[in-house]
Amino acid sequence: MTSPTPRALIAEDEPILAAALTHALQRLWPELDIVATCPNGVEALRQGLALQPDILFLDIKMPGKTGLEAAEELAEQWPDGVPFPHIVFVTAYDEYALAAFEHAAADYVLKPVNDARLGKTVERLQQRLRDSGVGKGVGNGSGNAAVTATATAAASAPATTATAALAAGTASDDNMARLLNQLQAMLPPAPRLQMIRAAVGNSVRMIALADIVYFEALDKYINVVCQDSEALIRTSLKELLPQLDPQQFWQIHRGTIVNASAIATAVRDEAGKLSLTLRQHPAQLRVSPLYAHLFRQM
Repeated sequence: MTSPTPRALIAEDEPILAAALTHALQRLWPELDIVATCPNGVEALRQGLALQPDILFLDIKMPGKTGLEAAEELAEQWPDGVPFPHIVFVTAYDEYALAAFEHAAADYVLKPVNDARLGKTVERLQQRLRDSGVGKGVGNGSGNAAVTATATAAASAPATTATAALAAGTASDDNMARLLNQLQAMLPPAPRLQMIRAAVGNSVRMIALADIVYFEALDKYINVVCQDSEALIRTSLKELLPQLDPQQFWQIHRGTIVNASAIATAVRDEAGKLSLTLRQHPAQLRVSPLYAHLFRQM
């Protein structure tokens, strides 16, 4: 649901910080209509689907659901034909910069929110909304050029004040790739797994990564699926993913990581939902809209 007056939802579990962000936005963008302030990720999901705002300001660390989880579930449940909101992740933890990028954030703002940095975010959001016909006549930001410039500044700024500007739908593929490389360079490399050790009864099974078809989250465990067998490991996808080669293993859903070499086809159904068929395995894996870009035609 879009309108001439841009509409925003704020999700922040600390009332003082939520009020500070609200007041800062009212100063910097008086035309912006803040339609709801949510204290947790569950309420952000509910209110986001009900109100369908143009912009979401999501705190990453929230009870119930994180901002990343809320964004992913919103994308999965968003009504067809309605433009998905622009997302700004707000957090005190810059370790989440890469994750925010992967979730196609419009921007990534570190607490405490700074008016100068937030002003740049406002300019970018105003430009994107004008491009999509929402809130015409407000502001005069500059779109992609601002994204690149702010990302470069963030790479050299102190962590307490940096804002890593991240990919948005209006950014080109080359720009997105460049920003991702900049963010990756800021993060320490994680040690890569060479083998998966899974308990089977009283023994430990050694599973070569090349033999794994996909990983599937099951509550506190991960189901390791091979062509002819399965095994459980006690960890989370969040802990496992940085230890895998991103060229070989792709996250396609908040609960699924697939071995890219095991993918046979990516198929869209009549509703536009994307799913994968696999080589030598009967499973069909659903792809979240947030990861559909992995399967664009070359």
